[in-house]
Amino acid sequence: MRNMSIFSLVMVIWVGVCFWGCSKSTNDDGDDNNNNGNHTSWERTYGGSGYHRGYSVAQTTDGGYIVAGGTSSGAGDWDVYVLKLNSLGDTIWTRTYGGSDSDCGLSVAQTTDGGYIVAGNTSSGAGDWDVYVLKLNSLGDTVWTRTYGGSDSDEAYSVAQTSDGGCIVAGHKGDDVSLIKINSSGDMTWSRTYGGICGYSVAQTSDGGYIVAGNTSSFDSVYCEIYLIKTNSLGNTIWTRTYGGNGSKKGYSVAQTSDGGYIVAGRQEWDVYLIKTNSSGDTIWTRTYGGSCGESVAQTSDGGYIVAGYKYGADLNDVFLLKTDSAGDTIWTRTYGGSDNDMGNSVAQTSDGGYIVVGTKGSYPNSEEVYLIKTDSNGNVEY
Repeated sequence: MRNMSIFSLVMVIWVGVCFWGCSKSTNDDGDDNNNNGNHTSWERTYGGSGYHRGYSVAQTTDGGYIVAGGTSSGAGDWDVYVLKLNSLGDTIWTRTYGGSDSDCGLSVAQTTDGGYIVAGNTSSGAGDWDVYVLKLNSLGDTVWTRTYGGSDSDEAYSVAQTSDGGCIVAGHKGDDVSLIKINSSGDMTWSRTYGGICGYSVAQTSDGGYIVAGNTSSFDSVYCEIYLIKTNSLGNTIWTRTYGGNGSKKGYSVAQTSDGGYIVAGRQEWDVYLIKTNSSGDTIWTRTYGGSCGESVAQTSDGGYIVAGYKYGADLNDVFLLKTDSAGDTIWTRTYGGSDNDMGNSVAQTSDGGYIVVGTKGSYPNSEEVYLIKTDSNGNVEY
C-alpha cells in the first residue's frame, strides 16, 4: 500500500513499482476456467483492459470478500475501485469513485452496519494530495465521502473501524506520521502528527487506543527505521519505538497479538522482516526471511502468523506467502505468479482456515489486473 505514497509521481513513471504481474487468463468478471464452483482455493483476476490494482482485501460476514484498489477505466484519470465478491470469487458488484483527477483506494474494512469504509488518496480535492475516505452501504452506494488535508501533501494508507462506530485513518501529513479520528458521519473528531515519515498501518488496541506502524529517518540513524507508535483513545502518545541497526528497515503492517503485544511486518534491505514485541513495544524476537518484502501480516488462529508480500524469482516478482509459528519460525512458504510481475499487498485468514491474498498482476505499460488468490490452510491452490 505504501507504494502510493508519491501517487502523482507513480502515475507518471510506473504507478506500481511494487504492483506487477501476469500469468492466468480470465475475463472482466473474474470468471476463471480453473474454478468449477466446488473449489475452496482458486485464483482470479479482475479488470480487463487498462490498469486495475488491488491493495486491500477483507472477508465479509457473508463469506465473500471486499477488495479496494485503483483503476484507470473510470471517469477520472484514476479512480477508487471497489469489488464485492462471493466466496468463490465471482463478482457481485464493482464500483468506481472519484473526481476528474487521480483517486485511489488503499485500505478497506467492513463496518458493523454491513457496509464498508475505504481510505485512500485524491488529487481531485483542494490540496496537493488529500486523504480520501468513503463510507459505502452494502451495495456499494455512497453514504458519504470526505477529504481531509491542507495545502501540502496529506495521504492515507490504512483505515480501521473503531468501537464507537467511527474510524481511524493512518498516513502522513507533509513529512510526519498522521492519525485522523473520524466519527460515523465522516466528521473529523481529531487529528495528530507524530514526526517520522509516514504511517502505513493502524489498528485499534484492546484498551481503546491505537497502534501505528511506519517509517522514520528523522532520529539518530542514517538508515530508514521502523517506527511504532502507541497512543491512547485521543491520539496522545503513550510510547514510541524505533527498530533499526545496520541496513534500512521499513514497517508496513501491524497487528495486536493475543498476548497483548504486537507483530510488525516489513522489510530489512531486501528480505521480509518480522518483529514481535510485548505490550510496551520491547522486542521479543525478530526474524528475516528470503523474500523481498512483507506488505501485510495477521495473526492466525493457531497463534502463528501469515505474511504476504513479494519475492524476486525466475520470472521477475512473484506473490510471496509465509506461514510461521508463534516464535516466527517458518512452517511453509509459497509463491504464486507467472512470467511477468505479480505482487501481493494484503492478506487475511478466512473462516475455513485458508487465506485470501490480493495484489496486482501485469506489467506497465501493458494492462494490469487485480489479482486475488484464495488458498487452503497450507497455502495451496487447487488448479
